[in-house]
Amino acid sequence: MSVRLKLALTIFATGLATALLVIATVLYAYQRFDREMTFQRASSFLMRVTMTYDDVLELRRRRPEEFDAWLRNLVLYEPDTQLYVLDAAGVVLASTGKVRLAPGFKVALGPVMAAMQAAKENPGRTPFVMGDDPERMDANAVVAAEPLRAGGGATAGYLYLVAHRDSVGGSRWEALRSSFALPSLALIGLIVALTTLLAALVIASVTRPLRRLTDAVASLSRSGLEESTASATRSLLPPPTRDEFGQLTAAFEMMLATLRRQWGALRRLDHFRREGISNLSHDLRSPLTATAACLETLEQRWAADAARADDSRLLEVALRNTRNAARLVQSLGDLAQLDEPEFSLRAVGVDVGELLDDIRVRFAARAAQGGVALRCIHAEEGAAAYAAVDVELFERAIANLIDNALKFCPRGALITLAATRVGDVVEVRVEDDGPGIAASDLPHLFDRYFRSRQNVAPATGEGGKGLGLAIVKRIMELHGGEVMVTSGPGPGTRVTLTLPAVALRGS
Repeated sequence: MSVRLKLALTIFATGLATALLVIATVLYAYQRFDREMTFQRASSFLMRVTMTYDDVLELRRRRPEEFDAWLRNLVLYEPDTQLYVLDAAGVVLASTGKVRLAPGFKVALGPVMAAMQAAKENPGRTPFVMGDDPERMDANAVVAAEPLRAGGGATAGYLYLVAHRDSVGGSRWEALRSSFALPSLALIGLIVALTTLLAALVIASVTRPLRRLTDAVASLSRSGLEESTASATRSLLPPPTRDEFGQLTAAFEMMLATLRRQWGALRRLDHFRREGISNLSHDLRSPLTATAACLETLEQRWAADAARADDSRLLEVALRNTRNAARLVQSLGDLAQLDEPEFSLRAVGVDVGELLDDIRVRFAARAAQGGVALRCIHAEEGAAAYAAVDVELFERAIANLIDNALKFCPRGALITLAATRVGDVVEVRVEDDGPGIAASDLPHLFDRYFRSRQNVAPATGEGGKGLGLAIVKRIMELHGGEVMVTSGPGPGTRVTLTLPAVALRGS
């Protein structure tokens, strides 16, 4: 999710939450207003009754048969209300309701008394009271009470008025819903939409430099740090400004310039390294070859001379080291050549299985001399594995793997070569049942100049210098393939090369 979308969603959610809170606040305020108005109206009504009739309890005592009718006449024009006459303890003495209450039914006067006490302490503010509704047995009705005085001025009872909450102001609630539902909600929705649109425009203008900077970074990631892409990348950057985005752009340009300078220096050093190694390999190859030839000539002359036995052993060591040095120089030159950016493959479509069989024939005599069996598993008819490879380089890679296996496989071991097509790739396997490779060496097996400390492991380079498998890996990279090793002490080693497959001949 982009930053723009996150900001837009955040602002929209904030606006929606604000609208909902406004609606809830309006409803809550209207509810309190309705209750307070109901309470004020009920209190005023009771006050008028007590001021007009100061002997309500005496009237009930003198005319009990007419008192209930008189009480109902008082609330005749106060619909959805019930009036009760209570004694000082809250026991219902008379009511206008249709529900007949049990004798001695008592109303909880606690909320009413607390409201009266609050009104005495703060005359300017009289809160509404939610109290008992004797008919419905709940404490969720707006009630008002007015004390009835006896002759000596003491409170002898109360007039208790209940305004049913669900019906009081019903018409006002309907008016509120009808007026609030469409116009107000439509207005609130319009405000949220406008603020969201305005926020989206602000977000787009604010984050546009960040978007352009992101595009420039993506373009740089695709094209690299080549000098030819400098102008293209610079054209994608936002124009310089004095805000934080401008500072970020300036810092990015400085970092990019530094990276290009460092990249240029690294390229020059790398080119110098490759050129130096290539020249050194070329210069050392001829003298090493001549030295090896001279040593071989001496070896042949001294082979039949018993007096030269000690010299022959020294000559053998010198000849072996010279050959190893020659192979190392050859490997260094090959790696330098393979690392050249201009190096290109001479790839042709071939049957990989046939190449493996040719390589097996080349190593058959050496394998037989070491007592190691070397076999090649051929694909079934019509299932040949074809791939586009540089034949010379591919044979070099397979030869390195076989050479490694032969160096450390004991007599009686088996080395197997196989090539199979699996989907869109060709898998080439070089397996042996030798001693295997230590698990700690596997992650570094293809690192250049890495040599295993385990003498039971297959050699990781020609002459034991850690370059053989590095060359194999580089050859596979040039072919767009991969190389994997599965091994462990005991079960042997499997090296798997994967190459992109091509269509069969004649298909």
